Amino acid sequence: MSKESREFKKKFENKYGKLGLTHTQKVKIIIALALILLVFSIIFSLINMNNTKIYKNISIQGVSVSTYNDKEANEKITSLIESKRTNSITLKHLDYVANISFEQLDVEYDVNDAIAKAYGIGRSGNIITNNYKIVSTLFKKRNISLETSIDDDALNAIVDDLESKLPDAKEESSYYIEDENLIIKKGKKGVAIQKEQLKEKIKQTISDISNSDNTIEIPVEEATPSDIDLDKIISEVTQEAENAYISENPKKVHAEKKGIELAITKEEAENILSEDKDEYTIPLKIVEPQITVASLGTQAFTDKLATFTTDFDASNTNRANNLKLAAEKLNGTIVNPGETFSYNQTIGQRTIAAGFKEANAYSGGDVVLDVGGGICQLSSTLYNAALLTNLEIVERHNHSFKTAYVAAGRDATVSWGSVDFKFKNNRNYPIKIESQAEDGVVTVNIYGIKQDDDYTVLIESKELEIIKQNVEYKEDNSLEKGQEVVERYGENGCISETYKTLLKNGVVVSKETISKDTYNALSKIIRRNT
Repeated sequence: MSKESREFKKKFENKYGKLGLTHTQKVKIIIALALILLVFSIIFSLINMNNTKIYKNISIQGVSVSTYNDKEANEKITSLIESKRTNSITLKHLDYVANISFEQLDVEYDVNDAIAKAYGIGRSGNIITNNYKIVSTLFKKRNISLETSIDDDALNAIVDDLESKLPDAKEESSYYIEDENLIIKKGKKGVAIQKEQLKEKIKQTISDISNSDNTIEIPVEEATPSDIDLDKIISEVTQEAENAYISENPKKVHAEKKGIELAITKEEAENILSEDKDEYTIPLKIVEPQITVASLGTQAFTDKLATFTTDFDASNTNRANNLKLAAEKLNGTIVNPGETFSYNQTIGQRTIAAGFKEANAYSGGDVVLDVGGGICQLSSTLYNAALLTNLEIVERHNHSFKTAYVAAGRDATVSWGSVDFKFKNNRNYPIKIESQAEDGVVTVNIYGIKQDDDYTVLIESKELEIIKQNVEYKEDNSLEKGQEVVERYGENGCISETYKTLLKNGVVVSKETISKDTYNALSKIIRRNT
């Protein structure tokens, strides 16, 4: 400060005194300001006393509910949710399309809680805090999250099932025994679903109630199958031969076991696997047991536990051939207690060399000719017989489209190297499967010994929602101008639920949902010349 400034300040203070407030003056000013704030708050509260609307700039999950009362806001949010539920969640990858319903995931929205929170802004505190929140909404928007609940187990199951159905999915190596050979099929590179990312996308789509477009591109990544583990395969395949026998008190059937070992050294087998091939054949040495369960006769399989039949068009000779051949391979199969049955390993790879022929099959979301086409009818028939026997289902997948031979929810599709049907014999005794496909009828019987803890099993399926089919037009200049010809009628898809009810002496013991399935609509195709 300059000398002149200091002299001016001194003269001013001598004449008027120093500037500043005493402690008492400060207290009085604070009290005055508090009174002014209180009066302002009271007036502001009186103005808003009769306001029954949600205050400005407040939204729920991005949807504005400002100036709505709680009932109007509830109606608006509920209407958007119902519109959201109308469209299934559509998952896409290349030409593959799958649909998931909100019912499959047991999706629930807590609308009442969100409305209460939105309406409570500016009303849930004292006068000062309420007024502060009301004023603050004028400058900063408030968004209330709409809490949703979802069945995570159902979501995990759907995503796991989805991966096996992608047309370019990675295939792990597999093996089976055919005659006296171990057949090992090398896995194939492909894609794998980024499961956590997909599940998060599904949850975000469900939460976004303002957007009725429920389409999701399935996130995938390049994937390489695991190397063939010869040691593991050998440990699972090789065993000592054992005769079947029946013990008494309590009665128990002990199944035979074939003796299986490599007919060559492990080093020779490794040399075979070192070749660049898609499939490898390793010779086995099979030692047949002297006594089998089958040779024990009716003692081992005294009762028919379940039977199921489906119809097929016997005039479709290729399909009939495939069904008959698969039924012959399945017929006589014995599954011991604790063992898991695999349809693919039992039937083997479907090839021309094995006697299978080309017939219509579902693949990649369309109907195509495929070697072995039609044998899913046998796996579906077996699935129903297994359900009626109350066996434990280990793996089962539904088709992309509805089938003509069983109701929605009661089919079991299979595909070599990726999709299998498996069940576990959870009974105390071995079971024997008898199957045949003759005169347009596929029949599967399951035999065993009845137990005291057996139930009567009822299977019921319901179509919860219809998925309308689209119409596709193909230009065909071979037709007359304006002429239209239906190439494929197609059909609607649906979302279904299947239930299993157990009864004891006519009394219901339990009822459970065993599957929730989505069947895509099969488009109608019309050829025309425009």
